Amino acid sequence: MLSPYDELPVHQTPYPLSVVANTDNGFDDGYFFGAFSAEESMFCFSGLRINPNTDMVGGYLGVMHNGIQRTVRFSRTWRQLCETTVGPFRLDIIEPYRHLRITLAENESNLSCELNWRGSAPAFLEAHHLATHRGRPTTDQSRYAQPGVVDGWIEIDGKRTEVDPSHWYGSRDHSWGVYFDRPPLAADPKWLPPHEPSGIPRALRFWTLFGAGDLAGFYAIHEDPEGRQVPMNDTFGTPFEGQFSIGWDKEVYPLVAAQHDLRLVPGTRLLAGATITLTDSDGGIWTQKVEPVGPPWVTSTIGYQGGSWKDGGSMRTYHGPGVSLEWDEFDFGTQPFDHVRYDGTIQPGLHGKEYLSRVTTTAPDGRQWVGAGHTELFLDGPYLPLGLQ
Repeated sequence: MLSPYDELPVHQTPYPLSVVANTDNGFDDGYFFGAFSAEESMFCFSGLRINPNTDMVGGYLGVMHNGIQRTVRFSRTWRQLCETTVGPFRLDIIEPYRHLRITLAENESNLSCELNWRGSAPAFLEAHHLATHRGRPTTDQSRYAQPGVVDGWIEIDGKRTEVDPSHWYGSRDHSWGVYFDRPPLAADPKWLPPHEPSGIPRALRFWTLFGAGDLAGFYAIHEDPEGRQVPMNDTFGTPFEGQFSIGWDKEVYPLVAAQHDLRLVPGTRLLAGATITLTDSDGGIWTQKVEPVGPPWVTSTIGYQGGSWKDGGSMRTYHGPGVSLEWDEFDFGTQPFDHVRYDGTIQPGLHGKEYLSRVTTTAPDGRQWVGAGHTELFLDGPYLPLGLQ
């Protein structure tokens, strides 16, 4: 079938764009958006993903504020309407990379918003993501990241927060391709050969998108269990990459190396703070202090995982005719905690990995900026530099 996108000269196969060349159910295409303010201690997170091989489009929008996390999830079949709108949710691309609008109209959750997301620096195309298992690509994906500023409003239970771009910053990424298998659509392991580890595994991911006045940037650090930044067989396997910009393109500083001093909350894997030392392509040394503002928000409610929807499904699965919408609210103020998904799966000792952070950046020439960032910290399995087993 034809979609509005077939009007454009962008085809990569002899088929309409609604037909993708890869038939894997894990092939998807979509966005993440963050809007956050350290002064307001509030993080609004939103995403939309299209799974053409299951004929589904689904997404979420939620807010973490003072430890309380409310999330709205929505879903419908994709080809009935090939547009980036699902029920009360709408994503409009006003000007590519420069201005996008996220709208959540009034709905049963009493959470709504209208947010103008505006790019503050060019998007950064990350190195291609590739991971394999027994010769099969389990991740084969392109992704770009971009910092921004946000204006508009967010309303919860009739209380409206004005989103002022002087201190509300934005993060976003857009990724497409094959992502790793996720239940309930993943194959049952009992019918497959035993898992055979190959390549070097990842233990740490420290990722930040931030803004601070006219400075904005992105970087990602990935290390193995011994703390080495080497190529890894993982969804996020690139050792290091990133870029700082002052103005849209006034000053651009490609980053080539990073070191970190991470501090954890004692007895946990929660981030207490970090000092990151970054080297640009001219040999200049940048320093960034990262301080979490409140507890991190938790991805278990956004719909990616099996059991994150109340029927036991996920963003990729069918929830019934028309538009499906549901919501929930949790107190995640104390972490770690035991979380029970709707399919009965227990996630013991769970903590968030997505932080609202206050960032202070010092340039090689002594200039300094204070702003806010979206910081991810993944610590998976043993990580010897922090004594984690």
